[in-house]
Amino acid sequence: MREEKIYNMEQMEKPYLSIIIPAYNEEKRIGKTLLAINEYLTKQDYSYEILVVDGGSSDKTIEIIKKFQKSIENLRFIIRKEEFGKGYVVREGILEARGEFRLFTDADNSTPIDQIEKFWPYFQKGYDIVIGSRALKESEIKIRQPWFREMPGRLSNILIQIIAVSGIKDTQCGFKCFTAKVAQDIFKRSVINRWGFDIEILAIGRMLGYKIKEVPVVWINDPNSKVSWKDYLTTLEDLFMIKWNLIKRKYS
Repeated sequence: MREEKIYNMEQMEKPYLSIIIPAYNEEKRIGKTLLAINEYLTKQDYSYEILVVDGGSSDKTIEIIKKFQKSIENLRFIIRKEEFGKGYVVREGILEARGEFRLFTDADNSTPIDQIEKFWPYFQKGYDIVIGSRALKESEIKIRQPWFREMPGRLSNILIQIIAVSGIKDTQCGFKCFTAKVAQDIFKRSVINRWGFDIEILAIGRMLGYKIKEVPVVWINDPNSKVSWKDYLTTLEDLFMIKWNLIKRKYS
């Protein structure tokens, strides 16, 4: 039986920024990430919330999040007792969030939260979606992936651009922000539950005519990354499913 619990859901003033963090067996990284994000945001002049969506962890991730909820005032979390995939939990978090802007970022904090400041000028210029990129000339990669991970990622992006979202050099960086209206419009249409969801939401955004800006960010590879060769293959499988959905107008 599937069980869902949402904690700390008291009515609050609508925050300016929602940070959505998908988590799966992140006991070794989630605490440090929560502290870093909260420390930065408490110094800003806008309101915020941090929403962690756990996708069926079997380790102590939930215990750690509950512990930090005592010291991080704006921390909420959703627990899913079953594993549905990263795309599924990000979608849940985005649709559950209350912020005027909604950013999802990875639990390993590979893109530091202060990179969000690069996004605000583009939202002010009328962009609807702003995404972090590791592939632009100005991007700063402090710790690179090993070549056997980097190479398939580059090759995959060539296919992704040809098949689904031309002109976007890095669809897979886990640091993407949306206005509330656009987030709701896109994610309520998305159906991919696995790693290919990043491609899907950008393809849907393009289909709907939303303005997308790719911005160079700082990125630090975590040597304990959970992305496997199997994940590359499932992403490619998702890519062709997305293309088929576009052809069949399933997102309309």
